[in-house]
Amino acid sequence: MSLLWREAVRADVPAIVAMLADDVLGQGREGADLARYLAVFDALQQEGGNTLIVGEQDGQVVATYQLTLISGLSLKAARRAQVESVRVAATYHGRGLGTALMADAETRARAGRCTLMQLTSNRARDGAHAFYGALGYEASHLGFKKILGPPPGDA
Repeated sequence: MSLLWREAVRADVPAIVAMLADDVLGQGREGADLARYLAVFDALQQEGGNTLIVGEQDGQVVATYQLTLISGLSLKAARRAQVESVRVAATYHGRGLGTALMADAETRARAGRCTLMQLTSNRARDGAHAFYGALGYEASHLGFKKILGPPPGDA
């Protein structure tokens, strides 16, 4: 059973959405309208420096994350990598896939000439916080969000 990390393709979207929805937080915020997810996946494919990755084992998508490479002037013009939407299928928890996922993200970030890796995690995800801490990530910032509502033209 070898694990393959690769860029996601459109056919992976249903499995990715299922992982996003498969927890207490995701159940309340993910929807069943796959057409919307597919449209956003298509748009994401056109954005430079923004990549959706999946982990595939025995032909099945079992993990996913999104990696965005960001150039900025702060921190001596450091290029950074933002990792988001980190998920491992529930039936694969405890098998080291999360550690392999983060290692793959860091490898891709370094290849993209990033000197800093950053992520956000919901305050309710205590287990995730312990996991990231064990990998050497520090809870260094306080994050803020503001819901802007649907884009113009979407009802």
